[in-house]
Amino acid sequence: MNIEFKISNQYLRSNRKKGLVSFISGVSIVGLILGMITLITVLSVMNGFHKELRDRVLGAISHSYISAYNGKIENWQTLQTKINQHPNVISTSPYIKKYALINTPFGSQGILVRGVKPELEKKTSVLLDNIKFGTAKLSKSNILIGTGLAAELGVVLGDKVTLLTPQLSANILGMQPRFKRFVVTGIFDAGVSEYDNNLAFISLRQAQLLYTMKSKVSGIRLKVDDLFNAKKITEEVLDGLNSEQYYGVDWMQQKANFIKALNLEKQMIGIVLFLIIAVAAFNVVSMMVMVVADKKADIAILRTIGMTPRRIVKLFFYQGITIGIIGIVIGTILGVILAFNIEPVIGTIESILGFQFFPQDVFYINRFPSEVHLNDVITVAVSAFVLVVIASIYPAKRAGKLQISEVLNHE
Repeated sequence: MNIEFKISNQYLRSNRKKGLVSFISGVSIVGLILGMITLITVLSVMNGFHKELRDRVLGAISHSYISAYNGKIENWQTLQTKINQHPNVISTSPYIKKYALINTPFGSQGILVRGVKPELEKKTSVLLDNIKFGTAKLSKSNILIGTGLAAELGVVLGDKVTLLTPQLSANILGMQPRFKRFVVTGIFDAGVSEYDNNLAFISLRQAQLLYTMKSKVSGIRLKVDDLFNAKKITEEVLDGLNSEQYYGVDWMQQKANFIKALNLEKQMIGIVLFLIIAVAAFNVVSMMVMVVADKKADIAILRTIGMTPRRIVKLFFYQGITIGIIGIVIGTILGVILAFNIEPVIGTIESILGFQFFPQDVFYINRFPSEVHLNDVITVAVSAFVLVVIASIYPAKRAGKLQISEVLNHE
Protein backbone atom coordinates (compact mmCIF):
# COMPACT_ATOMS: atom_id res chain seq x y z
CA MET A 1 0.00 0.00 0.00
CA ASN A 2 1.55 3.34 -1.05
CA ILE A 3 1.89 6.17 1.44
CA GLU A 4 -0.69 8.43 -0.27
CA PHE A 5 -3.40 5.80 -0.03
CA LYS A 6 -2.52 5.00 3.58
CA ILE A 7 -2.67 8.64 4.67
CA SER A 8 -5.95 9.22 2.78
CA ASN A 9 -7.56 6.36 4.70
CA GLN A 10 -6.34 7.76 8.02
CA TYR A 11 -8.03 11.07 7.20
CA LEU A 12 -11.36 9.27 6.96
CA ARG A 13 -11.16 8.09 10.56
CA SER A 14 -12.59 10.12 13.38
CA ASN A 15 -10.76 11.45 16.39
CA ARG A 16 -11.87 13.27 19.49
CA LYS A 17 -10.77 16.71 18.39
CA LYS A 18 -11.76 16.74 14.77
CA GLY A 19 -14.61 14.34 14.26
CA LEU A 20 -16.66 16.77 12.10
CA VAL A 21 -14.72 15.97 8.94
CA SER A 22 -15.16 12.24 9.45
CA PHE A 23 -18.86 12.82 10.18
CA ILE A 24 -19.27 14.66 6.88
CA SER A 25 -17.38 11.86 5.15
CA GLY A 26 -19.86 9.40 6.65
CA VAL A 27 -22.78 11.53 5.49
CA SER A 28 -21.33 11.53 1.95
CA ILE A 29 -21.04 7.74 2.02
CA VAL A 30 -24.58 7.34 3.35
CA GLY A 31 -25.86 9.69 0.63
CA LEU A 32 -24.25 7.54 -2.05
CA ILE A 33 -25.62 4.36 -0.47
CA LEU A 34 -29.18 5.70 -0.33
CA GLY A 35 -28.94 7.01 -3.91
CA MET A 36 -27.72 3.65 -5.22
CA ILE A 37 -30.40 1.72 -3.28
CA THR A 38 -33.16 4.01 -4.53
CA LEU A 39 -32.14 3.99 -8.18
CA ILE A 40 -31.48 0.24 -8.44
CA THR A 41 -34.71 -0.64 -6.61
CA VAL A 42 -36.91 1.73 -8.61
CA LEU A 43 -35.42 0.64 -11.95
CA SER A 44 -35.92 -3.03 -10.99
CA VAL A 45 -39.54 -2.41 -9.97
CA MET A 46 -40.14 -0.57 -13.25
CA ASN A 47 -38.63 -3.50 -15.13
CA GLY A 48 -41.04 -5.78 -13.28
CA PHE A 49 -44.04 -3.58 -14.08
CA HIS A 50 -43.02 -3.36 -17.73
CA LYS A 51 -42.63 -7.14 -17.98
CA GLU A 52 -46.02 -7.65 -16.33
CA LEU A 53 -47.70 -5.20 -18.72
CA ARG A 54 -45.86 -6.63 -21.73
CA ASP A 55 -46.90 -10.19 -20.86
CA ARG A 56 -50.53 -9.14 -20.43
CA VAL A 57 -50.56 -7.26 -23.72
CA LEU A 58 -48.83 -10.13 -25.52
CA GLY A 59 -51.39 -12.51 -24.09
CA ALA A 60 -54.00 -10.64 -26.09
CA ILE A 61 -52.18 -9.83 -29.34
CA SER A 62 -49.77 -12.79 -29.83
CA HIS A 63 -46.09 -12.54 -30.79
CA SER A 64 -46.92 -11.75 -34.41
CA TYR A 65 -49.50 -12.36 -37.10
CA ILE A 66 -49.62 -12.88 -40.85
CA SER A 67 -52.44 -11.50 -42.97
CA ALA A 68 -53.27 -10.73 -46.58
CA TYR A 69 -53.32 -7.25 -48.04
CA ASN A 70 -56.96 -7.70 -49.03
CA GLY A 71 -57.84 -8.77 -45.47
CA LYS A 72 -58.92 -12.27 -46.44
CA ILE A 73 -56.86 -15.48 -46.54
CA GLU A 74 -58.18 -18.39 -48.57
CA ASN A 75 -57.02 -21.96 -47.98
CA TRP A 76 -55.71 -20.90 -44.58
CA GLN A 77 -55.21 -24.52 -43.52
CA THR A 78 -52.51 -24.95 -46.18
CA LEU A 79 -50.91 -21.65 -45.20
CA GLN A 80 -50.98 -22.63 -41.54
CA THR A 81 -49.24 -25.91 -42.32
CA LYS A 82 -46.44 -24.07 -44.12
CA ILE A 83 -46.02 -21.62 -41.26
CA ASN A 84 -45.85 -24.43 -38.69
CA GLN A 85 -42.92 -25.93 -40.59
CA HIS A 86 -40.67 -23.08 -39.49
CA PRO A 87 -38.45 -24.37 -36.65
CA ASN A 88 -38.92 -21.25 -34.50
CA VAL A 89 -42.72 -21.22 -34.68
CA ILE A 90 -44.23 -22.94 -31.64
CA SER A 91 -47.92 -22.70 -32.54
CA THR A 92 -50.38 -20.87 -34.78
CA SER A 93 -54.07 -20.08 -34.76
CA PRO A 94 -56.43 -18.64 -37.40
CA TYR A 95 -58.62 -15.68 -36.52
CA ILE A 96 -61.18 -13.25 -37.87
CA LYS A 97 -60.99 -9.70 -36.56
CA LYS A 98 -63.94 -7.41 -37.20
CA TYR A 99 -65.91 -4.64 -35.54
CA ALA A 100 -69.49 -4.81 -34.31
CA LEU A 101 -72.06 -3.08 -32.15
CA ILE A 102 -73.05 -5.13 -29.13
CA ASN A 103 -76.64 -4.53 -27.96
CA THR A 104 -78.11 -5.41 -24.58
CA PRO A 105 -81.25 -4.24 -22.76
CA PHE A 106 -78.97 -1.98 -20.71
CA GLY A 107 -77.02 -0.30 -23.48
CA SER A 108 -74.90 -0.58 -26.62
CA GLN A 109 -71.19 -0.28 -27.35
CA GLY A 110 -68.84 -0.66 -30.28
CA ILE A 111 -66.43 -3.56 -29.79
CA LEU A 112 -63.79 -5.63 -31.53
CA VAL A 113 -64.98 -9.15 -32.33
CA ARG A 114 -62.47 -11.93 -32.71
CA GLY A 115 -63.52 -15.23 -34.23
CA VAL A 116 -61.25 -18.07 -33.09
CA LYS A 117 -60.86 -21.79 -32.67
CA PRO A 118 -60.52 -22.11 -28.85
CA GLU A 119 -58.30 -25.18 -28.98
CA LEU A 120 -55.81 -23.36 -31.24
CA GLU A 121 -56.24 -19.89 -29.73
CA LYS A 122 -55.14 -21.17 -26.31
CA LYS A 123 -51.78 -22.12 -27.82
CA THR A 124 -51.03 -18.56 -28.94
CA SER A 125 -52.85 -16.49 -26.31
CA VAL A 126 -53.51 -16.67 -22.58
CA LEU A 127 -56.82 -14.80 -22.72
CA LEU A 128 -58.92 -17.92 -22.93
CA ASP A 129 -57.03 -19.29 -19.92
CA ASN A 130 -58.02 -16.23 -17.88
CA ILE A 131 -61.75 -16.94 -17.74
CA LYS A 132 -63.00 -15.33 -14.54
CA PHE A 133 -66.57 -16.59 -14.81
CA GLY A 134 -68.05 -19.35 -16.94
CA THR A 135 -66.24 -21.39 -19.56
CA ALA A 136 -64.09 -20.78 -22.63
CA LYS A 137 -66.10 -23.14 -24.82
CA LEU A 138 -67.43 -21.51 -27.99
CA SER A 139 -70.33 -23.32 -29.60
CA LYS A 140 -72.85 -22.07 -32.15
CA SER A 141 -74.25 -19.17 -30.12
CA ASN A 142 -71.70 -18.63 -27.34
CA ILE A 143 -69.80 -15.39 -26.78
CA LEU A 144 -67.01 -14.44 -24.37
CA ILE A 145 -66.63 -10.85 -23.21
CA GLY A 146 -64.23 -8.96 -20.94
CA THR A 147 -64.89 -8.02 -17.33
CA GLY A 148 -64.93 -4.31 -18.13
CA LEU A 149 -67.42 -4.73 -20.96
CA ALA A 150 -69.65 -6.94 -18.81
CA ALA A 151 -69.65 -4.34 -16.04
CA GLU A 152 -70.32 -1.49 -18.48
CA LEU A 153 -73.30 -3.25 -20.05
CA GLY A 154 -74.57 -4.88 -16.86
CA VAL A 155 -74.23 -8.34 -18.38
CA VAL A 156 -73.84 -11.60 -16.43
CA LEU A 157 -73.50 -15.24 -17.44
CA GLY A 158 -76.51 -16.52 -19.37
CA ASP A 159 -77.62 -13.11 -20.63
CA LYS A 160 -78.37 -12.68 -24.32
CA VAL A 161 -76.67 -10.03 -26.44
CA THR A 162 -76.97 -9.04 -30.09
CA LEU A 163 -74.07 -8.32 -32.42
CA LEU A 164 -74.81 -5.90 -35.28
CA THR A 165 -72.19 -5.80 -38.02
CA PRO A 166 -71.42 -3.31 -40.80
CA GLN A 167 -72.21 -6.10 -43.28
CA LEU A 168 -75.54 -5.61 -45.09
CA SER A 169 -78.00 -8.32 -46.08
CA ALA A 170 -81.09 -8.11 -48.25
CA ASN A 171 -84.50 -9.21 -46.99
CA ILE A 172 -88.18 -8.29 -47.48
CA LEU A 173 -87.59 -5.08 -45.53
CA GLY A 174 -84.69 -4.07 -47.76
CA MET A 175 -80.98 -3.78 -46.96
CA GLN A 176 -80.27 -4.20 -43.25
CA PRO A 177 -77.16 -4.81 -41.12
CA ARG A 178 -76.42 -8.43 -40.41
CA PHE A 179 -76.93 -9.39 -36.79
CA LYS A 180 -77.03 -12.45 -34.57
CA ARG A 181 -77.96 -13.14 -30.96
CA PHE A 182 -75.45 -14.77 -28.64
CA VAL A 183 -75.46 -16.05 -25.07
CA VAL A 184 -72.73 -14.90 -22.69
CA THR A 185 -71.10 -18.11 -21.48
CA GLY A 186 -67.76 -16.71 -20.30
CA ILE A 187 -66.23 -13.52 -18.90
CA PHE A 188 -62.45 -13.16 -19.15
CA ASP A 189 -60.01 -10.92 -17.31
CA ALA A 190 -57.14 -9.79 -19.53
CA GLY A 191 -55.73 -7.40 -16.94
CA VAL A 192 -55.55 -4.67 -19.60
CA SER A 193 -58.50 -2.31 -19.94
CA GLU A 194 -58.09 -2.05 -23.72
CA TYR A 195 -59.16 -5.68 -24.06
CA ASP A 196 -61.37 -6.09 -21.01
CA ASN A 197 -63.55 -3.20 -22.19
CA ASN A 198 -63.61 -3.69 -25.95
CA LEU A 199 -63.05 -7.31 -26.95
CA ALA A 200 -65.38 -10.28 -27.46
CA PHE A 201 -64.74 -13.83 -28.70
CA ILE A 202 -67.01 -15.96 -30.84
CA SER A 203 -66.29 -19.17 -32.72
CA LEU A 204 -64.43 -18.93 -36.01
CA ARG A 205 -67.28 -20.52 -37.91
CA GLN A 206 -69.87 -18.09 -36.52
CA ALA A 207 -67.60 -15.16 -37.42
CA GLN A 208 -67.30 -16.47 -40.98
CA LEU A 209 -71.09 -16.65 -41.27
CA LEU A 210 -71.76 -13.34 -39.57
CA TYR A 211 -69.26 -11.41 -41.70
CA THR A 212 -69.86 -13.38 -44.93
CA MET A 213 -66.27 -14.61 -45.00
CA LYS A 214 -67.29 -18.09 -46.26
CA SER A 215 -64.26 -20.28 -45.39
CA LYS A 216 -61.76 -17.39 -45.25
CA VAL A 217 -59.99 -15.88 -42.25
CA SER A 218 -58.45 -12.48 -41.51
CA GLY A 219 -55.05 -13.87 -40.61
CA ILE A 220 -52.97 -16.35 -38.65
CA ARG A 221 -51.46 -15.58 -35.25
CA LEU A 222 -48.00 -16.90 -34.36
CA LYS A 223 -46.28 -17.83 -31.13
CA VAL A 224 -42.49 -18.07 -31.51
CA ASP A 225 -39.72 -19.45 -29.31
CA ASP A 226 -37.86 -16.13 -29.01
CA LEU A 227 -40.05 -13.18 -28.04
CA PHE A 228 -37.44 -10.56 -28.90
CA ASN A 229 -36.61 -12.16 -32.23
CA ALA A 230 -40.24 -12.23 -33.41
CA LYS A 231 -39.67 -9.72 -36.23
CA LYS A 232 -36.87 -11.73 -37.83
CA ILE A 233 -38.77 -15.01 -37.49
CA THR A 234 -41.89 -13.46 -39.05
CA GLU A 235 -39.83 -12.18 -41.98
CA GLU A 236 -38.33 -15.64 -42.47
CA VAL A 237 -41.81 -17.17 -42.46
CA LEU A 238 -42.96 -14.68 -45.10
CA ASP A 239 -39.93 -15.48 -47.25
CA GLY A 240 -40.83 -19.15 -47.05
CA LEU A 241 -44.38 -18.52 -48.28
CA ASN A 242 -43.08 -17.18 -51.63
CA SER A 243 -46.06 -14.89 -52.07
CA GLU A 244 -46.39 -11.12 -52.30
CA GLN A 245 -49.99 -11.10 -51.06
CA TYR A 246 -49.08 -11.62 -47.40
CA TYR A 247 -47.51 -9.36 -44.81
CA GLY A 248 -46.46 -9.87 -41.21
CA VAL A 249 -46.54 -7.68 -38.10
CA ASP A 250 -44.70 -8.53 -34.89
CA TRP A 251 -45.73 -7.46 -31.38
CA MET A 252 -43.31 -4.52 -31.28
CA GLN A 253 -44.89 -3.08 -34.42
CA GLN A 254 -48.41 -3.69 -33.13
CA LYS A 255 -47.67 -1.86 -29.89
CA ALA A 256 -44.90 0.49 -31.02
CA ASN A 257 -46.31 3.51 -29.16
CA PHE A 258 -46.89 1.43 -26.05
CA ILE A 259 -43.30 0.17 -26.05
CA LYS A 260 -41.94 3.67 -26.70
CA ALA A 261 -44.02 5.08 -23.85
CA LEU A 262 -42.72 2.46 -21.41
CA ASN A 263 -39.11 3.02 -22.45
CA LEU A 264 -39.46 6.81 -22.29
CA GLU A 265 -41.05 6.57 -18.84
CA LYS A 266 -38.17 4.45 -17.56
CA GLN A 267 -35.58 6.79 -19.06
CA MET A 268 -37.16 9.93 -17.60
CA ILE A 269 -37.62 8.44 -14.13
CA GLY A 270 -34.07 7.07 -14.31
CA ILE A 271 -32.72 10.52 -15.13
CA VAL A 272 -34.67 12.16 -12.30
CA LEU A 273 -33.56 9.56 -9.77
CA PHE A 274 -29.99 9.72 -11.05
CA LEU A 275 -29.90 13.31 -9.78
CA ILE A 276 -30.02 11.82 -6.28
CA ILE A 277 -26.72 10.10 -6.93
CA ALA A 278 -25.35 13.24 -8.60
CA VAL A 279 -26.14 15.30 -5.49
CA ALA A 280 -24.58 12.65 -3.24
CA ALA A 281 -21.51 12.40 -5.47
CA PHE A 282 -20.94 16.14 -5.50
CA ASN A 283 -21.31 16.23 -1.73
CA VAL A 284 -17.86 14.72 -1.92
CA VAL A 285 -16.64 18.09 -3.23
CA SER A 286 -17.79 20.02 -0.15
CA MET A 287 -16.53 17.27 2.14
CA MET A 288 -13.07 17.21 0.58
CA VAL A 289 -12.81 21.01 0.53
CA MET A 290 -13.39 20.89 4.28
CA VAL A 291 -10.79 18.14 4.63
CA VAL A 292 -8.24 20.20 2.70
CA ALA A 293 -8.96 23.25 4.88
CA ASP A 294 -8.73 21.12 8.03
CA LYS A 295 -5.48 19.42 6.98
CA LYS A 296 -3.54 22.49 5.80
CA ALA A 297 -0.92 22.01 8.47
CA ASP A 298 -0.52 18.34 7.58
CA ILE A 299 -0.15 19.24 3.91
CA ALA A 300 2.51 21.82 4.73
CA ILE A 301 4.46 19.31 6.83
CA LEU A 302 4.24 16.68 4.10
CA ARG A 303 5.53 19.20 1.57
CA THR A 304 8.48 20.19 3.80
CA ILE A 305 9.60 16.59 4.16
CA GLY A 306 9.67 16.14 0.39
CA MET A 307 6.18 15.12 -0.82
CA THR A 308 5.53 16.71 -4.21
CA PRO A 309 2.32 18.60 -5.11
CA ARG A 310 1.41 15.77 -7.49
CA ARG A 311 1.56 13.25 -4.63
CA ILE A 312 -0.58 15.57 -2.49
CA VAL A 313 -3.16 15.62 -5.29
CA LYS A 314 -3.11 11.82 -5.41
CA LEU A 315 -3.53 11.64 -1.63
CA PHE A 316 -6.80 13.58 -1.61
CA PHE A 317 -7.96 12.09 -4.89
CA TYR A 318 -7.64 8.63 -3.32
CA GLN A 319 -9.70 9.82 -0.39
CA GLY A 320 -12.58 10.85 -2.66
CA ILE A 321 -12.34 7.61 -4.63
CA THR A 322 -12.36 5.56 -1.42
CA ILE A 323 -15.53 7.27 -0.22
CA GLY A 324 -17.12 6.69 -3.62
CA ILE A 325 -16.18 3.01 -3.81
CA ILE A 326 -17.45 2.31 -0.26
CA GLY A 327 -20.77 4.05 -0.94
CA ILE A 328 -21.25 2.52 -4.39
CA VAL A 329 -20.38 -1.05 -3.38
CA ILE A 330 -22.54 -1.07 -0.24
CA GLY A 331 -25.38 0.76 -2.03
CA THR A 332 -25.28 -1.65 -4.97
CA ILE A 333 -25.36 -4.73 -2.74
CA LEU A 334 -28.19 -3.40 -0.59
CA GLY A 335 -30.08 -2.15 -3.66
CA VAL A 336 -29.94 -5.57 -5.35
CA ILE A 337 -30.99 -7.32 -2.13
CA LEU A 338 -33.93 -4.94 -1.67
CA ALA A 339 -34.95 -5.28 -5.34
CA PHE A 340 -35.06 -9.08 -5.03
CA ASN A 341 -37.11 -8.87 -1.82
CA ILE A 342 -39.27 -5.81 -2.52
CA GLU A 343 -42.59 -7.69 -2.35
CA PRO A 344 -42.17 -9.11 1.18
CA VAL A 345 -40.77 -5.75 2.32
CA ILE A 346 -43.77 -3.88 0.90
CA GLY A 347 -46.08 -6.51 2.36
CA THR A 348 -44.59 -5.91 5.79
CA ILE A 349 -44.96 -2.13 5.40
CA GLU A 350 -48.59 -2.54 4.28
CA SER A 351 -49.39 -4.73 7.28
CA ILE A 352 -47.82 -2.19 9.64
CA LEU A 353 -49.54 0.83 8.06
CA GLY A 354 -52.82 -1.01 7.52
CA PHE A 355 -53.44 -0.16 3.86
CA GLN A 356 -52.50 -1.40 0.38
CA PHE A 357 -50.44 0.66 -2.04
CA PHE A 358 -52.19 -1.01 -5.00
CA PRO A 359 -55.71 -2.22 -4.01
CA GLN A 360 -56.90 -5.13 -6.15
CA ASP A 361 -60.27 -3.50 -6.84
CA VAL A 362 -58.59 -0.37 -8.23
CA PHE A 363 -55.41 -1.48 -10.01
CA TYR A 364 -54.88 -4.33 -12.46
CA ILE A 365 -51.42 -4.96 -10.99
CA ASN A 366 -51.83 -5.17 -7.22
CA ARG A 367 -48.25 -6.06 -6.30
CA PHE A 368 -44.68 -4.82 -6.74
CA PRO A 369 -43.11 -7.04 -9.42
CA SER A 370 -39.35 -6.63 -9.57
CA GLU A 371 -36.85 -7.73 -12.19
CA VAL A 372 -33.17 -6.93 -11.68
CA HIS A 373 -31.28 -6.33 -14.93
CA LEU A 374 -27.52 -6.69 -14.72
CA ASN A 375 -26.96 -3.95 -17.30
CA ASP A 376 -29.00 -1.50 -15.17
CA VAL A 377 -26.93 -2.27 -12.08
CA ILE A 378 -23.66 -1.92 -13.98
CA THR A 379 -24.76 1.32 -15.65
CA VAL A 380 -25.80 2.87 -12.32
CA ALA A 381 -22.61 1.78 -10.55
CA VAL A 382 -20.27 2.93 -13.33
CA SER A 383 -22.07 6.26 -13.75
CA ALA A 384 -21.92 6.92 -10.02
CA PHE A 385 -18.21 6.10 -9.97
CA VAL A 386 -17.56 8.49 -12.85
CA LEU A 387 -19.38 11.26 -10.99
CA VAL A 388 -17.31 10.59 -7.85
CA VAL A 389 -14.10 10.72 -9.89
CA ILE A 390 -15.13 14.05 -11.42
CA ALA A 391 -16.14 15.40 -8.00
CA SER A 392 -12.79 14.43 -6.48
CA ILE A 393 -10.60 16.22 -9.02
CA TYR A 394 -11.12 19.87 -7.99
CA PRO A 395 -10.51 19.50 -4.21
CA ALA A 396 -7.48 17.30 -4.86
CA LYS A 397 -5.95 19.87 -7.23
CA ARG A 398 -6.69 22.62 -4.74
CA ALA A 399 -4.73 20.73 -2.08
CA GLY A 400 -1.79 20.38 -4.46
CA LYS A 401 -1.71 24.14 -5.09
CA LEU A 402 -1.67 25.06 -1.41
CA GLN A 403 1.07 27.62 -0.55
CA ILE A 404 2.99 26.06 2.33
CA SER A 405 4.74 29.32 3.31
CA GLU A 406 1.42 31.00 4.09
CA VAL A 407 0.24 27.97 6.06
CA LEU A 408 3.41 27.78 8.16
CA ASN A 409 3.22 31.50 8.94
CA HIS A 410 -0.29 31.10 10.33
CA GLU A 411 0.25 27.87 12.22
